[in-house]
Amino acid sequence: MSTCPECDAEIEVDEFDVDKGDQLSCPECGSNLEVVGIAPIELDIAPDDDDDDDEDDDDEEKEEGEVDEEDDDDEEEDEGIEE
Repeated sequence: MSTCPECDAEIEVDEFDVDKGDQLSCPECGSNLEVVGIAPIELDIAPDDDDDDDEDDDDEEKEEGEVDEEDDDDEEEDEGIEE
């Protein structure tokens, strides 16, 4: 048995079914949890990587030759400014 660090609910986790770094959800509060230790199982709040994923998608598009319209506007504004 492990305890949710968010709501202190008892969570039954089989140590043979999880590895360090695995993520699961608390059945009581719905928090995303990460396995940070094994034998005994230790859980911690999982980092929120949603924002990083969106930024990575934008970077991949630009690498493929696609340019955001906002970037075009910035370049046009920069051309009109003399330093």
